[in-house]
Parts: sequence; C-alpha cells; structure tokens
Amino acid sequence: MKSMEEKILKEGKVLPGGILKVGNFLNQQIDTAFLKEIGDEIARLFAGEEITKIMTIESSGIAIAAAAGMEMGIPVIFAKKHKTSNVDGEVLSTKIHSFTHDSDYDAVISRDYLKEGDSVLLVDDFLASGNALDGLIDLCEFAGANVAGVAVAIEKKFQGGGDKLRVRGVRVEPLACVEKMTDSEIMFAEDRR
Repeated sequence: MKSMEEKILKEGKVLPGGILKVGNFLNQQIDTAFLKEIGDEIARLFAGEEITKIMTIESSGIAIAAAAGMEMGIPVIFAKKHKTSNVDGEVLSTKIHSFTHDSDYDAVISRDYLKEGDSVLLVDDFLASGNALDGLIDLCEFAGANVAGVAVAIEKKFQGGGDKLRVRGVRVEPLACVEKMTDSEIMFAEDRR
C-alpha cells in the first residue's frame, strides 16, 4: 500500500532499539480517513475468503481490526492482555512476549467469542518478531478455529516474524514492509512476501 509507505516516511520516526513510532496516525492518534483506507485495503486483500471473525490483541490493533471488520461486514474480537473481572466463564489463554515492552503477559479471550469452526483473520498494527501473532494463532488452535491469514499495517521484515509465519503456511499481508531501518532512513521491501 503505497500510501502507508508515504505516511511512514512523512510522519514516522525511528527510535532507538529498532522501534518505529507511528503514533501520529496509527497508534495514539488515529487518522480516521487513513484508517478507512486501511480497512478498504484489508477487505480487498481478503475478498472472496470465507472469514467469520477478525481477531486482534488489545490495544493498538483494535482500530485497524474494526476498520477491516466494518468493510468486510464481520465481527471483530480481541484478546485481552490480562484476565479481568469482565472476562467470565471458560477462557483460552496463552503467554506472549512483548518486543516493545520486553515483558511477558497472558493473552486471554472468552470461549464465548472464539469458537470451533471459526475462520479467523488476524489483524495487528505491527509484525516484528511475530510473538503476538503466534499467541493469537495459539488461541485459535486451542479453540479449534482456522487461521485464514494475517493482515498487518507494518511488517518489520528484518525482525523475521513474517517469514516465520510464512514458513508455517500462514498467509501474511503487510500493507507496508520495512526491509531495513537506520536512525536516518527507512527502506521498504520491494516484495512484501
């Protein structure tokens, strides 16, 4: 998605430790017109697939997943990063390591929302090492649901998570794929796969 690359170059910022800050339009402040474009593109990429749910993890992936869900006309569910009192009944849980925060957390979702036989599109803002998406795949497997694919706003290809998922046979569709980042330059991959 050329407009995603342009937005990253214009408004993104590389922080120490390989962090790409896009808070101005994607995480903390959301450019809603651009969010609609993101939803349109994800819907286009997965048109014709029999997807019953879109799933993400709180919190930065929720807006992107909701935009895609609105365009595709399907429900959006999200895993919580901790079990809270409003998650009752039987839950599915998996441990995930956060690259950004360098800590582990338990991702949980109620079995009421993720069911056997669901065909699930996983959506997130970033794909770096792939830990969050691995965790969401685990939750789908625990539920007996099928993973139809993964859509991410930005893949940091140099961190290997996307390749790891592709080797497992998961369809991965990044809207922008960063091949390399330095303090002064962001280079995009010619081939997003």
